[in-house]
Amino acid sequence: MNCKQEIGILRAEIERHNDLYYQNDAPEISDFEFDQLLEKLKALEAEHPELITPDSPTQRVGGKADSLRPFEHRVPLMSLDNSYDLDDLRTFTERCEKLAEGRKLEYFAELKIDGLSVSLHYENGILTTGATRGDGRTGDEVTQNVRTIRSIPLKLKVDAPDHAEVRGEVYLSRSRFKKINEDLEMQGEKTFANPRNCASGTLRMLDSQVVASRGLQMFPYDAYSGTRKMFATHEEVFLWCEKNGFTVNPHRRLCANFEELVAFISEIEGIRDELDYEIDGVVVKVNSTALQDDFGATTKAPRWAIAYKYAARQATTKLLDIGIQVGRTGALTPVAHLEPVLLAGTTVSRASLHNEDEIARLDLKIGDHVLIEKSGEIIPQVLSVVAAKRDGSESEFVFPNVCPVCGFDAVRPEGEAVRRCTNPVCPAKVKARILYFSSRKAMDIEGLGEVLTDTLVDSGRIKDVADLYTLTVEDIASLERMAEKSGANLIDQIEASKSRGLQRLLYGLDIRHVGERYAKILANHFRDIDKLGAASVEGLDDIPEIGLAVAESVFAWFRNEHNQGVLSRLRTAGVIMQIDESTTASLDERFVGKTFVLTGKLEKFTRDEAAKLIEDRGGRVSSSVSKKTDFVVAGSDAGSKLTKAETLGIAILDEDQFAAMLV
Repeated sequence: MNCKQEIGILRAEIERHNDLYYQNDAPEISDFEFDQLLEKLKALEAEHPELITPDSPTQRVGGKADSLRPFEHRVPLMSLDNSYDLDDLRTFTERCEKLAEGRKLEYFAELKIDGLSVSLHYENGILTTGATRGDGRTGDEVTQNVRTIRSIPLKLKVDAPDHAEVRGEVYLSRSRFKKINEDLEMQGEKTFANPRNCASGTLRMLDSQVVASRGLQMFPYDAYSGTRKMFATHEEVFLWCEKNGFTVNPHRRLCANFEELVAFISEIEGIRDELDYEIDGVVVKVNSTALQDDFGATTKAPRWAIAYKYAARQATTKLLDIGIQVGRTGALTPVAHLEPVLLAGTTVSRASLHNEDEIARLDLKIGDHVLIEKSGEIIPQVLSVVAAKRDGSESEFVFPNVCPVCGFDAVRPEGEAVRRCTNPVCPAKVKARILYFSSRKAMDIEGLGEVLTDTLVDSGRIKDVADLYTLTVEDIASLERMAEKSGANLIDQIEASKSRGLQRLLYGLDIRHVGERYAKILANHFRDIDKLGAASVEGLDDIPEIGLAVAESVFAWFRNEHNQGVLSRLRTAGVIMQIDESTTASLDERFVGKTFVLTGKLEKFTRDEAAKLIEDRGGRVSSSVSKKTDFVVAGSDAGSKLTKAETLGIAILDEDQFAAMLV
């Protein structure tokens, strides 16, 4: 089998698994195994760049763009008229029956996804352009970003005209939205208000790698060939999209009359909260394309379609006060305290206000009547102020410039949206940091929950994470609702956490910008926390994948007197601060700090095995050859990487030479 055939087979296998995951909800392999297939394809294509095609799965993620370019739609993306009650919907169906003049009339009902519309253009079956709706006539060209959405095929499979335009709704699932906000909060960054805002902002980002990490998805809802509808009925659009690899929403129905539409609308409202994505209604369209053309459109919307909107999950209530929460990074987050109101089946008395800019944007005053919204499991949001209800008794809210917990200055760095407490031992920050330090991805101290942490801090038993290692069974057992057995269990967990290793320690120390990924990179590069602490900003910035912002943050953290004291006490307590070499090979000076590139087919090792052997000895594996590459390990059929290495004068090892280095 030659390389071209191997690439073709691998691409087909990746697309098959993609279809199984997104279309059939029946994956056969894990996400890790899927990523391994993709990495193998990337490696083969890197060696044979002449075989890369626009529809290859590896082309889903590109680089950064300088700006978004405008894109003029061939056929305007018109908005729909809205219906907020069944009488409006009945009027719509009666008008359609009149316009049909006795011809067979059916309606196609589909979900109104709460996302943003996009237009995808395929030339000879290959995805060439993606654009946002914009104002309906001109949107933003976001081709590289829509390529990252795995539920959008890069190549149409069947019945593709010379030019096909597929329109759909890009959205973010509730579960992904929750995870994104949790990650942003952990990093001390501003969170998103709702999934739609997150999806919209993500699709317009200039870095497609960040877009890819967000996990956007899309449901198609229309298709054109040139400037004409592709099929005789709207129902056929969905069938064609399914055949071509799109993830098509399963909740749709062909309805003969108003009564069947009402039944479908009622059915969907009953399962609305069970869906992992936001909807705000049902879209009803005349199924026949010929009738759509005959019915035409007004200047704003087609006459053959309408959006039935479910009752808004909104309510008006009074803002009693604004409280301030202090998080792990010291971020001061305003929270609206509301007069309790029943909303979407629950009583709401609090809502998020995000930051002080949001309060200013809303022109919010204490005592205002406000419109709030709740959707699914998302925290209620304050949408707007009902200014007409103001009577002069309202008062301005002044955002504090000191921490409400400890009284220290709260500073808002230039260019940031968040104000932060400057006290490193603020009790609110201490509690949140201890919980973070003991979390599963960090030191994994089971049994140290929020209530116990509050008690330990409030009682003065612990003031930072290092104090955890001074606790005794008696300290825990003496607390209310605790006993000697539970105290012994917790102390055992704390003792076991000492051996979690450098990577998890770095993650748990809560160095700004250093999440799980950067903790691993830094741990593998330095192997010892003292070497990391001694590194300069320039030395940190030189590490591949570590940028200047991360480098400056790490450098500053290690030069903070309080942090140094915590590290010293952790070391005294016996917390391991090096890579656990018992699970890896010994460090080898020939590998430490060196960058290796693997190319060609290796006989004695798989690529993963070779990469691990290099990393265990202190080296780094890169996917591309550059001036910073130290060694290229070349197997049989090595391609362009070997040629580039020879041109740059980089040391080249055959497989036997590489094996000899490992001894």
